[in-house]
Amino acid sequence: MKKLLLLSSLLAVILLSSCKNNTDKKEVVSTTVKNTSIELVKEEKKELKFTNEQFYDSEGKFIEDEAKNALIEMLEYHNYPVFEGLKEKIWVTDYNQGNYAELGLASVMFVNNEEDKYMLMDIFLLPGQMLGEHMHFAAEGNPVKMEGWLVRHGKSYIVGVGEDNRKDFPQVVIPNEHWNGKVTTNHIIEANEGDFAKLAKAESPHWQMAGPEGAVITEVGNVHTNSGVLRSDPKMN
Repeated sequence: MKKLLLLSSLLAVILLSSCKNNTDKKEVVSTTVKNTSIELVKEEKKELKFTNEQFYDSEGKFIEDEAKNALIEMLEYHNYPVFEGLKEKIWVTDYNQGNYAELGLASVMFVNNEEDKYMLMDIFLLPGQMLGEHMHFAAEGNPVKMEGWLVRHGKSYIVGVGEDNRKDFPQVVIPNEHWNGKVTTNHIIEANEGDFAKLAKAESPHWQMAGPEGAVITEVGNVHTNSGVLRSDPKMN
């Protein structure tokens, strides 16, 4: 009987020891996997860096495909869902100013319902890129566009009417190609991921500039009418 009790106790100790060792191994493996995962993420998050030269050929013609390649690289950096056919859906412009790296716009219009008056599109801005100052007016039977912006990835400096606080944002520098470095509105809202900002007043001028990691912005509004857009810089219309 004593031998049986001793054997049972010994087996219990062995089992407890085995469970502990297995738990320790799992924790080590788990920690190792976590560390490896973090290192891999760090390797993948390489700095986004683009030069204006890569967007133009030897004659200075804007290469839309190269702009789209840069945009896809930025979207992958932010883990944006790059679905099949996305690249073909992207609309892109350098406003014919020859400085797409600093002044341009890319977007995908997912819906623009003129009958029921609602629209949704995603705006893509490269690091430090400015979306030119513009206004919206009623046109073609559609009302004045009212809109708002949700920053989903990166950062955007959203600028419109209001108190001039641009001196608080020395990193926001207007490229010379935009109306010789001029704008009419200087009230800046620093919008980070998850922040929403709206157009302050109908028909008012507004513009945006992306932060160092670019910006992916979802725009919602009543309706968009191309002919109702007027840009502050006359040469960009």
